[in-house]
Amino acid sequence: MQYGYFTMPLHPPGSDFTQTVAADLQQIVTLDQLGFHEAWIGEHFTAAWENIPAPDLFIANALGRTKQIKLGTGVACLPNHHPLMLAQRIAQLDHMAQGRFYFGIGSGGFPGDFELFQVDNKEGEHRGLTIDMIELVLKLWEDPSPGDYDHKFWRFTVPEPREEIGLWLHMKPYQQPHPPIAVAGVSPKSETLLMAGERGWMPMSINIVPSRILASHWDAVAEGAQRVGRTADRSTWRVARDVYVAESTEQARHDVLEGVVARDWNGYFFPLLKYSRLLEILKVDPEMPDEDLNVEYMLDNIWLVGDPDEVARQVRQLYQDLGGFGVLLLMGHEWSPPGKWERSMNLFVNEVMPQLQGL
Repeated sequence: MQYGYFTMPLHPPGSDFTQTVAADLQQIVTLDQLGFHEAWIGEHFTAAWENIPAPDLFIANALGRTKQIKLGTGVACLPNHHPLMLAQRIAQLDHMAQGRFYFGIGSGGFPGDFELFQVDNKEGEHRGLTIDMIELVLKLWEDPSPGDYDHKFWRFTVPEPREEIGLWLHMKPYQQPHPPIAVAGVSPKSETLLMAGERGWMPMSINIVPSRILASHWDAVAEGAQRVGRTADRSTWRVARDVYVAESTEQARHDVLEGVVARDWNGYFFPLLKYSRLLEILKVDPEMPDEDLNVEYMLDNIWLVGDPDEVARQVRQLYQDLGGFGVLLLMGHEWSPPGKWERSMNLFVNEVMPQLQGL
């Protein structure tokens, strides 16, 4: 089992963007030095808490500061984009990364972004648009046939090649036939994860759901693979979790309940999920009342928090409950205070992971 990082990122509204993006970049540098396998960078336009609208630009900067860590869009919300521009930018980024890039895609989930781009998510328009988008991006990389491309959300024309003046749509990715594609899933039996199984893409499960929903995510991947005569590979499955390690379990629990993890959940996740009527996806027991959902519940049921031995036990239990997965993604938060968070990452790498080598 490998370990990686998933940062949305998370910063309170009103934070200085210049400072937060610099701090987020420094996190990636530190993770690279610690040997993290990968890091995924989120994308949102109207989510003040998740304040990066252009993860490709962030990744381009981070590539020059790091040596081995693979970087991915986590995810490019396809309804936010024009397919021609996305195909060109991602292909160029893939060349700049020279094998250190993953193309994470999704249909989006933030209500403000749907409104901004006039996407009717209530009728499922975002899901159909996502499929249309990725199929067209892949076609533009493989065979950008000249002609008109018309859709409700875009219109463009690929010109006829004119080799005598060097005119044609020429950009293709560095990794062939395309960079590895990952698909994010949230809801039970996620339709996007069915697509991941059908296409052989990497499935990614969000950090906020309990094992009962995570298990349904893998069921969706396996079902999608079976539809096309494939066998799904659990080693490709990424599972995200809030993880914090301290010298003692008592100290670790205190740090998350009195620090940025509880702040981010009380200030952002709980209000957002309540607004979106999605609180039920947090529940270990679907019948439990909404009033029982708080940071103490998350700490006891979903987060992985404790001393190295306790976190190793919790990771092993999660792995066994799900039947195995390939990469544990630690969720990104502000590293405040930085010393404790850097210590947590060091403890995870040097004292937790050695206990999990058999997984």
